[in-house]
Amino acid sequence: MQVWMPSPTLSTTRSFTASDWLWHGAGIAMCQLAGSLLGWYNYRFWIMGPDAYGMVGLIVLSYVGSVLSSRRVLRFAKTDLLTTVFVSTLFWFLLTSAVLVLSRWYFSRTYLLGAFVMAFLWQALYLWLQKPDRYRLALIPGGLADALPGLGGIDWQILDTPRFVQVQAVVMDPYHTSDSRWLRFVAEMSLRGIPLLHAAAVYEGLTGRVSLEHHSEAFLEDWRLPTFYPYFKRVIDVCAVLLSLPLSLPLMLLVALLIRLDSKGPVLFWQERVGQGGRPFKMVKFRTMRLDAEKDGSCFARSDDDRITQVGRILRKFRLDELPQFWNVLRGEMSLIGPRPEQVEFAKQFSNQIPLYPYRHMVKPGLTGWAQVHQGYAAGADETIEKLTYDLYYVKHLSLWLDMLIAFKTLRTIFTGFGAR
Repeated sequence: MQVWMPSPTLSTTRSFTASDWLWHGAGIAMCQLAGSLLGWYNYRFWIMGPDAYGMVGLIVLSYVGSVLSSRRVLRFAKTDLLTTVFVSTLFWFLLTSAVLVLSRWYFSRTYLLGAFVMAFLWQALYLWLQKPDRYRLALIPGGLADALPGLGGIDWQILDTPRFVQVQAVVMDPYHTSDSRWLRFVAEMSLRGIPLLHAAAVYEGLTGRVSLEHHSEAFLEDWRLPTFYPYFKRVIDVCAVLLSLPLSLPLMLLVALLIRLDSKGPVLFWQERVGQGGRPFKMVKFRTMRLDAEKDGSCFARSDDDRITQVGRILRKFRLDELPQFWNVLRGEMSLIGPRPEQVEFAKQFSNQIPLYPYRHMVKPGLTGWAQVHQGYAAGADETIEKLTYDLYYVKHLSLWLDMLIAFKTLRTIFTGFGAR
């Protein structure tokens, strides 16, 4: 019995066919043609001489890399096709530009621009042509399956009795469906080539969240930290922080000056938080509240919290108060991307009250994360439970591709101030 998990862009996750290879082969040629016409006013890019071979070869690699990364990112929930393709293509072409500059190979800015625009348009057209208007799934009622209708723009065919329907897959919560009639029906559908989807996996694929009510600790029994990615991620964290210092240091000095002019007290605020493996560490951030903000003990920040200073409200809106945590990243206590670290007192409380809460500590906490770009700050136990559903999705699907998606969405958060408190 085949079990798999769909995503909102299900068709982009299928295996490459001969027509796909032909399409992308033509796309590579079109990129070179567009770049040559814009950069050299000549479509015959192959006669430009050995000096241009390095740039031409890197454009081929950029196109292939953007195709593969877009396919991986689009497997996750809450992805936008055009945005994902654009940012993925932009990332690879910026990487190509950096390699060309550092290596001092010959390159043409207009050639790269023409190739980039063509790569984006060609891949966007490819995905748009594949995507069906609406997915049609059969739903066997019971358990988590009852929460699925209305999600993801799916054409749900809710079955009251076992009967054959023309659909792409059958969705069922096996923990709440033990009737032998349904089991025979699922087997018959599977023999017809129609796969079975687990309702929990479908819920994750459409919402980007883990259903706590329908999971036990067994939901992580087959999960392991990627062997090499945490080390690679550490290198990315350190390099990103160091490369950002020429921009971030002057910005932090300006923020520090504004805080001193706005209110009395220290510029920085240190607080014990829970890190990877449940180990506490001292997290630093810019102070955004009055000195007496926690005279009655720790409590969550509210959207209309009168403890927050005028400057602090702006800093929180655009996440500028988190900049000093670059120090925690360099020390290896945090990552740029991961679940937000919680206060020790609250973490102990939630560990006793909320099932699976300690599992969010299996990875390093981060400056931004899957929960932050979708929910924002949590202000209480109920919102913390919702936040945990996002955090556990991140833990289960930890990868470079998911981190790339979070980085894309973080830019939107910074520019819009989404979820600030």
